[in-house]
Amino acid sequence: METWQELKVTVKREGEELVSNLLIELGAQGVAIEDSMDYVGNVDRFGEIFPEVEQQEEIVVIAYYPETVDVTAVEADLQARLAELAGFMDLGEIKMGTTALAEEDWADNWKKYYEPARITHDLTIVPSWTDYEATAGEKIIKLDPGMAFGTGTHPTTKMSLFALEQVLRGGETVIDVGTGSGVLSIASSLLGAKEIFAYDLDDVAVRVAQENIELNPGMENIHVATGDLLKGVEIKADVIVANILADILIHLTEDAYRLVKDEGYLIMSGIIKDKWEMVRESAESAGFFLETHMIQGEWNACVFKKTKDISGVIGG
Repeated sequence: METWQELKVTVKREGEELVSNLLIELGAQGVAIEDSMDYVGNVDRFGEIFPEVEQQEEIVVIAYYPETVDVTAVEADLQARLAELAGFMDLGEIKMGTTALAEEDWADNWKKYYEPARITHDLTIVPSWTDYEATAGEKIIKLDPGMAFGTGTHPTTKMSLFALEQVLRGGETVIDVGTGSGVLSIASSLLGAKEIFAYDLDDVAVRVAQENIELNPGMENIHVATGDLLKGVEIKADVIVANILADILIHLTEDAYRLVKDEGYLIMSGIIKDKWEMVRESAESAGFFLETHMIQGEWNACVFKKTKDISGVIGG
């Protein structure tokens, strides 16, 4: 029987996506997140409210590796990469630990994190192995979290999906920056976008996004490519969406303003509380006006508009 290895990495909440991505680059077959924030105000499947959970600043990123992988080497490589980024982001005290799991334990541990989840009024994310009957009007996004950068249920992704539902009316051109699992591109297509261009700097993400897109029928209007933010992009878009780290978002706002059509939108998410003002100032300096600001726990998301009519924007 094959044995799997479970590597747990404890970091500050802001480092969740960074550490998840690095672990996948280092060969993880899947990544899951333990976050006390997920239980705030939630109910279980029987309608019972979860007991009061003490909120922690740290989250645990859990990665799964086959027994053929030297997890000690993975830990060392991860420590080295995170040390290089120490000045870029406060990850707190990083803790790591490894556990061996039998094949069936790995499957159970892995899949217990993922069930069909209704994220917005119209959008439901469904793990690829699940048989799920959609109700009238419900739009299904199939994802394989075994290869992906999350299931789409993280607050940063949820708020991005809410924002897309808010601004898309049908027929738009969308650019998805830092596509990761491809979930926002798939959602854009389901919500009526005519054409979607998805970019990610990481070749692994590009492959994962393409595989997830292929799980969903009728997604031929999504084009995935390797790209560094919006550098070199000349496509004019009605909507640009980026769910990435705040420290990266500030480097795309000027290019976004250049590419967004008049009366178009820039959606940004992945913004930890302490970085919100920095991101807002970057977008407003580029020429955008803030239309919607969403907060869930420690996380912020926003919809900025490129417009000369500021009557409908915050402060307009």
